[in-house]
Amino acid sequence: MPLYMYEGAYTAESLAVQLKNPHNRAEAVGRALCEAAGGKLVGAWYCFGEYDIILIADVPNNESMAAIALAVAAGGAIKSSKTTVLMSGSEAVAGMKKAEAVAKIYKPAR
Repeated sequence: MPLYMYEGAYTAESLAVQLKNPHNRAEAVGRALCEAAGGKLVGAWYCFGEYDIILIADVPNNESMAAIALAVAAGGAIKSSKTTVLMSGSEAVAGMKKAEAVAKIYKPAR
């Protein structure tokens, strides 16, 4: 199954609620979301910076990951998010090899 990295930034209201009752929601919520979408959670982390939480999801397809991202967005606890498709090294190398054929037909505007 494809891997996806979901990054989310909590709203101020969501953080305030979490500060009143501190506990690790990332693992439990992330696992439930991935399982509901037909996959599994690889890992969940809190972080500093632009985003507060990162989930690595192993789900069947783009539609499954979109379902997770849309459900979280609709919940209102996240003010912004980003989803990134992750590739293995072998997938990246296959893409590099295919790029040579594609580059033969690409003509940049000049």
